[in-house]
Amino acid sequence: MSTRQTNKLTVPAILNAQAPADGKPYRMADGAGLYIQVTASGSKLWRIKYRFAGQDRPPLALGTFGTEPPGISLKQARLELAKVKAQLAEGKDPRAIRQQVKLTQKRAVVETFQALAEEWVDEVHRKQVTERTCERNISRLERFIYPALGARAIRGIEPLDLLDVLRRIERHGKTETAMRVRVLCSQIFRYGVRTGRAERDPAADLRGAIAKPKAVVHHAALVDEKEIGLMLRTLKDYNGTPMTRIALQLAPLVFVRPGELRQAKWADFDLAAGTWNYKPSKNGVPVITPLPAQALALLEDLHKITGRSEYLFHSVRSFKRPMSDSTMIAAMHRLGYKDQMTVHGFRAMARTLLVERLNYPAEYVEQQLAHSVKDPNGRAYNRTTFFDQRRDMLQAWADFLDRLKAGDSVVTPIRAAS
Repeated sequence: MSTRQTNKLTVPAILNAQAPADGKPYRMADGAGLYIQVTASGSKLWRIKYRFAGQDRPPLALGTFGTEPPGISLKQARLELAKVKAQLAEGKDPRAIRQQVKLTQKRAVVETFQALAEEWVDEVHRKQVTERTCERNISRLERFIYPALGARAIRGIEPLDLLDVLRRIERHGKTETAMRVRVLCSQIFRYGVRTGRAERDPAADLRGAIAKPKAVVHHAALVDEKEIGLMLRTLKDYNGTPMTRIALQLAPLVFVRPGELRQAKWADFDLAAGTWNYKPSKNGVPVITPLPAQALALLEDLHKITGRSEYLFHSVRSFKRPMSDSTMIAAMHRLGYKDQMTVHGFRAMARTLLVERLNYPAEYVEQQLAHSVKDPNGRAYNRTTFFDQRRDMLQAWADFLDRLKAGDSVVTPIRAAS
């Protein structure tokens, strides 16, 4: 740091300084490394020149001169110079200190629970779940967590802070929601730990703090062959819209998740090859589904109705949106199957009968269900695994359903038990 004369500048001198006539910036020194740089546009910028560890370092920028905030006055600039001199006397680099302060200030803003949660949603959660699930979880955060903990620093949130929020949800009779919110927060805290913004997951301490609901209700599904045959005949005779009738008939043939069927797009189908290439809604490995002849016949009829839409089953209000998730549910209720059979139940029906009645290997069925299936070496099967076997299986399944629909009282298994 310079030891030459200091305090050479005056406020009038700075105010009267003019932009350089030749366009070249020039300096007005106050001494001890503090100076103002006058730019070609006439701006007056405070700088501090200094040496550290025996070397000249790039000047420190303090800001623009001004007698009123947000400008930096002559007095303020000299106080900043005094701080820099004190830091150098302690063997500290002023630039490193300023960078650390900026980082701390940035973390104070970025590392609130809400900021971390929003980052987790964009970077992780949205890629793992369906858009509908993601939006539902964002809503839970906005309704229950952000008002109480959103502005809090991640590192300052304790288990009791989160428990207080969960108890409030529980007191409103939303026990299941409270449990889901705890899991959601736990995922966010763990993301914070992985990215260095949190030290631990306080939500983990609250496992079991919220009492589980008394009962778990499984999706209703029929497995009795006579009852299935009657149901299939009922679906075929559904007197609602042709689009819904086809959806009800297609669902047991392909037994995908209801949302995957509702949101299916024509672009993903190759009717000539008899395949449907889709990505499971639960972030599974993409699956190529072979289509039996019965499904292809339904799709050909459907294309005449909805071929102008992106979706096989579009909304009644817009070709640009998929069918509502309540449409098929309401249809099943109208047909008298409330509490007996759900659209999701076609999956359980297929899983049970394909293995127990038609003697197909469980791994073929699990692959078709788009469940996570691994080979003996622990590697996930890809989307074409067991493709030929699954094509045979789905055609046999469709033929089996046809025979039930025709009212056959005894249906011989398609395959001999292996």
